[in-house]
Amino acid sequence: MKAITAWGNQAPQDLDRLRTPTLIVNGDNDIMVPSENSLALANRVPSAQLVIYEDAGHGGIFQNYADFVAKALAFLDA
Repeated sequence: MKAITAWGNQAPQDLDRLRTPTLIVNGDNDIMVPSENSLALANRVPSAQLVIYEDAGHGGIFQNYADFVAKALAFLDA
């Protein structure tokens, strides 16, 4: 409960030093992790790539598995 009630009440962590390529994937209708959070995270990780699936919820990678697998493989090959 402490984590839930404290969410959004603290300063974001400094992620500028992260250099590992990061793939961030979300659905635009995710009620557990709002897309705005994914966008904010992608903007704070220097080497992040963001994929937002339209008309997808928290299981967006499963709803769009063929596209996700292709994007994930391309990301890992880069």
